[in-house]
Amino acid sequence: MIAAAAISFAACNSEPKDSKETADSLNEVKDSTNTADSTSTMASSEHDAEFATEAAAGGMSEVEFGKAALTKSTNAKVKEFANMMVNDHGKANQELMLIAKSKNISLPTSLDEKHQKALTDLNSKNGADFDKKYVDLMVDDHQKTLDLMEKQSEHGMDAELTAFAKKTAPIVKAHLEMIKNIKKSM
Repeated sequence: MIAAAAISFAACNSEPKDSKETADSLNEVKDSTNTADSTSTMASSEHDAEFATEAAAGGMSEVEFGKAALTKSTNAKVKEFANMMVNDHGKANQELMLIAKSKNISLPTSLDEKHQKALTDLNSKNGADFDKKYVDLMVDDHQKTLDLMEKQSEHGMDAELTAFAKKTAPIVKAHLEMIKNIKKSM
């Protein structure tokens, strides 16, 4: 019932929210609910829920950007990296979804506005311009994701989400080093 009220409230808001903002709003409502009804409350803190929604938004964008690079890139190293993004982030996204479901944390179901704009801009490029834009996006996004994972590893309260962050951080760090090396070679 509370989730339905939150959705109704979000729908009445004059500014449309993107999928991540909607998930964050639903999680805020769940976090503030102190009833015994486990379907309307989260089993994690608001900080942990924010980590999950941010990680999910980033993970989805890596997959979508990777899919674009697989079809538009002209660079074999970029395509190889993009394939790894689709596979690695796809697996991490599935794992995060399972954890979030067990904690009753709502995750975004589509790209947030920031990532959708970046994807649209990326898809407007071709050839070497596309490859440069994709590589720059990957460097920036992986640095932000690594920072997010390290912050959760150090300050997370939920054991499963913190373990996810600790497990994922070295993979993201390896991705970051790979994409930096690709950037240097371009």
